[in-house]
Amino acid sequence: MAMINLSQFLDKLYLIAEGGSRYCSKKSEDICSDVCDQDSGKSLTMSRVRCILRGLDLKLLVFLFVLVPTVVLGLYIHGQKISYFLRPLWESPPKPFQEIPHYYHENVSMHNLCKLHGWRTREFPRRVFDAVLFSNEVDLLTIRWHELYPYVTEFVLLESNSTFTGLPKPLVFESQREKFKFVEPRLTYGKIPGRSRKGENPFVEEAYQRLALDYLLRKAGIQDDDLLIMSDIDEIPSRHTINLLRWCDDIPPVLHLRLKNYLYSFEFFFDNNSWRASVHRYQSGKTRYAHYRQSDVVLADAGWHCSFCFRHISEFVFKMKAYSHVDRVRFNKFLNPKRVQKVICKGADLFDMLPEEYTFKEIIAKMGPIPHSYSAVHLPVHLLENADKYRFLLPGNCIREGG
Repeated sequence: MAMINLSQFLDKLYLIAEGGSRYCSKKSEDICSDVCDQDSGKSLTMSRVRCILRGLDLKLLVFLFVLVPTVVLGLYIHGQKISYFLRPLWESPPKPFQEIPHYYHENVSMHNLCKLHGWRTREFPRRVFDAVLFSNEVDLLTIRWHELYPYVTEFVLLESNSTFTGLPKPLVFESQREKFKFVEPRLTYGKIPGRSRKGENPFVEEAYQRLALDYLLRKAGIQDDDLLIMSDIDEIPSRHTINLLRWCDDIPPVLHLRLKNYLYSFEFFFDNNSWRASVHRYQSGKTRYAHYRQSDVVLADAGWHCSFCFRHISEFVFKMKAYSHVDRVRFNKFLNPKRVQKVICKGADLFDMLPEEYTFKEIIAKMGPIPHSYSAVHLPVHLLENADKYRFLLPGNCIREGG
């Protein structure tokens, strides 16, 4: 049956090529003449194909059999890059933030710091709650909690036994809880079973877990006008920023924090465009834990965002498969440990993507590897006090452990 259908298709193709009839061009060679002189039949199929091909232009053949497949392959491999490069054509930049200048010096009094920001000083500081979702970022969590420890009233951590993409995972924090004894008296820890629904949008699972944090915060005893830090573990507010906000009155109800963007370590400073971290004056029944834009006000230079800052190559591979943007892993070769190590030391993109910007000028300016930085000034306190332990996060130490 397949052969009959193929023959019928080629018969029609032959008719189309010859103008819808059995007419043969006088310029055709004998093979074409022989075919045209005979009745239609399945045995003549290949001869008719040869007749058609003899009449086609060589350039057209090259286009059909070389250029078209090449274009299709190029779109398959680089389609995402093309989409990101053309982003300015189909997406407008978001509304600009209202930037609040950030004033700080260790020798300036809190009264004067609040006054510089246009705020009054409180008689006593607000309570502060730091709430996070935990996956496997043990090193960054340690650095974060030591940075915030002097000013946080309660640390709230929620852990799931599956990733946002539905992959099962061990309860890493529970197994290493001994490392965090220094916060134990102020810790509210919760576990939530992952739904592991394969094929579901990972952002649905992420939203489900963030919603569970709202319940855990109430369990931790949060009250109206307490400060709530909403940020991922790798988005670390500086301690003096949190101290400022807990002592000053009249701060915005929802204030985003502009953080310095780093990739892989504090050697690769990317830009100052990280803004998703936020601090909220908690309101019962209104405040909801989220990780998107919730106001138009942002405080400048308020901390650090160290993305994919892991000790082990295996942690990089795990996160690439586990976090909400798993669609960026287009090819299995992206997960190759040797490739991952090479990309880290080069300061290139793990997903071979173009910058996520809104103008062609910004996209072109940020294309290629991130330049190396050799400054380790004004980094988290615990990181510098334990430089030997966290050397992989400091400039000049790109080699990672394999396990």
